[in-house]
Amino acid sequence: MKQTPFTDLHISLGAKMHEFAGYNMPIEYTGIIDEHLTVVNAVGVFDVSHMGEFWVKGPKALQFLQRVSSNDASKLQPGKAQYSCFVNENGGIVDDFIVYHFEPEKYLLVVNAANTEKDWAWCLRHNTMGAQLENASDHMAQLAIQGPKAAETLGKLTDVDLSAIPFYSFVTGKFAGVEHVIISNTGYTGAGGFELYFYPEHGKEIWNALFEAGEAYGIKPIGLGARDTLRLEMGYCLYGNDLDETTTPLQAGLGWITRFADNKPFVGRELLEKEKAEGVSRKLSCFELIDKGIPRHGYEIVNAAGETIGNVTSGTISPVLKVGIGMGYLKPEFAKPDSEIYVMVRNKKLRATVVKPPFRK
Repeated sequence: MKQTPFTDLHISLGAKMHEFAGYNMPIEYTGIIDEHLTVVNAVGVFDVSHMGEFWVKGPKALQFLQRVSSNDASKLQPGKAQYSCFVNENGGIVDDFIVYHFEPEKYLLVVNAANTEKDWAWCLRHNTMGAQLENASDHMAQLAIQGPKAAETLGKLTDVDLSAIPFYSFVTGKFAGVEHVIISNTGYTGAGGFELYFYPEHGKEIWNALFEAGEAYGIKPIGLGARDTLRLEMGYCLYGNDLDETTTPLQAGLGWITRFADNKPFVGRELLEKEKAEGVSRKLSCFELIDKGIPRHGYEIVNAAGETIGNVTSGTISPVLKVGIGMGYLKPEFAKPDSEIYVMVRNKKLRATVVKPPFRK
């Protein structure tokens, strides 16, 4: 298995380790619920160095992005980030990603760890215009510092005005004595905070500085288990669960990142335009269990008559709400808020209600 700059630290801290996307990653330390609540109430640190990073540069950079991304990168100003996805010829989602705009001819794509090789091949395949592409995944580390005390923790280690970095914006500056650190505000937890991108050789000094600065706030390392429950409480999609190459962005409620501007002929556009005109056959929806139980990925969703109307893509017990919550694809007529649906758990029909995200307000 591959290692991040922090793998030895995770093991020394007693983390429960497991393979994820080819990496030896921490799943939990003190327990998912404890770590989840630490992020909601204080501050936690996630090692997300396994994510993939691609540089896109040169005079053809924007043309390339407009071809491969569903969103409109021409609207992206330097210092801003944008959520987008790669769409295949059938309208399915190859991956969802974030694009950072550094300079007029310089962008950074941050892709899901499990899809890095697939995404890189996809980008190379569609780079017919000759943009300068560089796979920097092995030369970049990332920590996500999340929670209401994140800004106070980070503020001790940089002169950068963190309050001047709005959501989906970033700056490059000095952090914990390290130059050229990218400080980004694109959190995946709904609890506020920032992401730090830096060269791997600076990993441990940044880690140690963070935990010294955050000691007064009860800072803790957080594993991938709590990262999943935190994003689910916000209704954020996870690739491989809620998104894949058979789900379209319109079905997934991502029409807001699917731009049909006349001058943007992106891959999959024609099929998605047809789907938009005709209407989707299913919709990704959030639901909350009324009966006691835990919805799990793959569970069947039925109507009152027991007829299949969808399936669960993500589910858990909410550490904050203490009830079962989940996401799943439903027939459109059952996807409206307050609709009553039933999740099949061990051959039992458990009542649930469709709700608007986020679960954690």
